[in-house]
Amino acid sequence: MRAHATPRVSMAVPVYNGERYLGEALDSLLAQTYHDFELIICDNASTDGTGEIARSYASMDERVRYVRNERNLGLAGNVKRAFQLSSGEYFRWHAADDVCAPQFLARCVAVLDRHPAVVLAYPRTKLIDADGRVTAAYDDGLHLQAARPSVRFQQLLERVGYVNAQFGLLRAEVLRRTGLLGSYPAADVVFVAQLSLHGTFWEVPSFLFYRRFHPGAASRMDRAQLRVVWDPTSRRRVHLPEWRYLLELGRAIAWAPIGLAEQLRAGRFLARRAIWNRDKLAREVWAAMRQLATAAVSET
Repeated sequence: MRAHATPRVSMAVPVYNGERYLGEALDSLLAQTYHDFELIICDNASTDGTGEIARSYASMDERVRYVRNERNLGLAGNVKRAFQLSSGEYFRWHAADDVCAPQFLARCVAVLDRHPAVVLAYPRTKLIDADGRVTAAYDDGLHLQAARPSVRFQQLLERVGYVNAQFGLLRAEVLRRTGLLGSYPAADVVFVAQLSLHGTFWEVPSFLFYRRFHPGAASRMDRAQLRVVWDPTSRRRVHLPEWRYLLELGRAIAWAPIGLAEQLRAGRFLARRAIWNRDKLAREVWAAMRQLATAAVSET
C-alpha cells in the first residue's frame, strides 16, 4: 500500500513486444524497498504477449497501471506519453529488458530529498547478457557537481557513453522544462545534456542497475534500425544525424535558464566540437547530396 494518495515516485516502463523480459523487469521494480510509487506500463501497440503480462501485474498490485497505445508512437513518443500519465514528484523510466536492485529507489530518493540542486540521481551499472549473466561493470563517470552549467555540459559530452544515467531518478518539475526525449538517434545524449544545464548529477556509489545487452536491444541496432525505433512514422529519405545532434544540443543551450554568459560558454564548446568533427560533417552532407541525386534520377 502507498503512504499517500498521490505517489512521490512515478516509474514508467515504455514497452513494445517485450514479452521475453518484461516479467523480470516488473518483478525487480515491485521488489523495491521504497514503496511509495506508481508503476505505469505504457504498451506501444505490441503484437506479442506483452499486454497479457502487463494486465496480470496490474491485477495483482494496485500501484501498477497498464495503458495501451492505439498505434506505435515510437520510443520517444511512448516515453513522453508515460510521463504525461505520471503524477509523482520524482520520475524515472525503465527499459523492459533491464533490472534494478531492491535499493535503487530508496537510495536515489534519499539523494534528491537531501540535495535540492541535484536534478538526476543514478546508481552505478553492471552490464548483463541475454541470460542475465554479468559481463562488465560500467563506469558512467557522470557525478557532475560543478557549479557552472557550462562546465557540467562540457563534462557530460566528454564523458558520456552508454547513457545509463538516463534511467536514474529525476525531478518531474525539471523534466517539464525540457523537451524530454526527441525522436532521433542520440536523443538520449541530448536529453541528459539538457538536464546537466538545469542542475547537478549525483552518482550513488553502489551497483543497483543492471542493463541488458542482447541481439534485440536498441543498443545493438544500426542507425537505420534506430530511426525506426525512435520514430516509426518518419519517411524522410535523407538523414543528417551528426548535424541534427549538434542542432539539438544548440537548442538545449538556447532554451536553458542559465543566463547569457553561460549560454555563450556552452555554445563556444559546442562550436569547437563542430570544428573538430568538420570532416565527418562534410562527409555526411556529401552522402546526403548523393542520396538526393540518386533518388532524383530514379524518379525520372
